[in-house]
Amino acid sequence: MRPFGFTYDLLVYPRQLPAAIELASRLPDQPFVLDHIAKPPIRSREMGSWCDRLRELAQNPNVYCKLSGIVTEADWKQWTAGHCKPYLDVVFEAFGTERLMFGSDWPVCLLAGSYERVLGLVGDYVLTHALAASAKIFGENALRFYGVNKAAWTCN
Repeated sequence: MRPFGFTYDLLVYPRQLPAAIELASRLPDQPFVLDHIAKPPIRSREMGSWCDRLRELAQNPNVYCKLSGIVTEADWKQWTAGHCKPYLDVVFEAFGTERLMFGSDWPVCLLAGSYERVLGLVGDYVLTHALAASAKIFGENALRFYGVNKAAWTCN
């Protein structure tokens, strides 16, 4: 049960994913959101255990994932969308478009790129892979996860 209606952000590195998996498994009624796609080693272009553990965590339907913090795990000066694409592929496959939400990681993202460039990275990926889910990823999933009544955000 969610007696207080709280959500819990999981800000972890790949080595901490086993603890996140255990926590999410033990508390199936608690909504969790994985921040920064668990900070994979994009700079070194390794996927290793991050990939397997991320998929394992995503097996818990109470866990969502923020598409954030991606560029700060890449080479700050030379990253391209191509460097980030394999990681986005894994996240989209693992969580599906129903449990993903965009997060800018502003102002930290400014270390590696402008807000517009970060938004473009995820936006361009969505355009080529999940266009039908764009509204979900850029708003609706966050409203649902955080329990915000969509009608409260519209003018009457």
